[in-house]
Amino acid sequence: MLNNLRADFQAAMGDRTLESGWWRVLIRVETPALLCYRFSHWVLSVRIPVIRQILIIVSAIWQRLIQMFMGVYISPDAEIGPGLLIHTPYGILVGPVKIGRNCTIQNGVVITAASRGIGDDVYFGPGAKVVGDAKIGSHVTVMANSVVLTDVPDNTTVMGVPARIRLPRGRPKRFKWQVAKQEVAEQPVNGNPATKAKV
Repeated sequence: MLNNLRADFQAAMGDRTLESGWWRVLIRVETPALLCYRFSHWVLSVRIPVIRQILIIVSAIWQRLIQMFMGVYISPDAEIGPGLLIHTPYGILVGPVKIGRNCTIQNGVVITAASRGIGDDVYFGPGAKVVGDAKIGSHVTVMANSVVLTDVPDNTTVMGVPARIRLPRGRPKRFKWQVAKQEVAEQPVNGNPATKAKV
């Protein structure tokens, strides 16, 4: 639990340059939701009978308070890797799914229990939804208000309702008309390579 929390705090410190430092991360509004999930998930692994029941009651009360005041529910049965970043903590629902490392969740994100898993380094924009038995690969960006219904391969950006693959992640595509325009501009005029066509 402590190693995951350390990675979560490091991800939060790298997120906002003006709010760096452990104490600033501790007073952020999203930190209680993160601590509540990590604690509740850890409680499920405690095997000492009486202490386990007491801790489960404490974690259940904490979860309900987080739900009421922040609108965030992350299932304790969810297996989320280190580096989880809750960017804006309102209207978030994460079911018992497996999520990899360095996941970023914005407000209004819903990830249902039917999901078959989410890879590493996945970004969910505001209002993104993962519905049904979809599986999301690693290094994926799910744009705002997108609804993912089918599997998403690695290194892609998806958007729309239903979500479709638009761009490889990190590599913006150039439209064909821009490429053709550039090729025309680079052609020599009257056989003189020093002069180029004006477009």
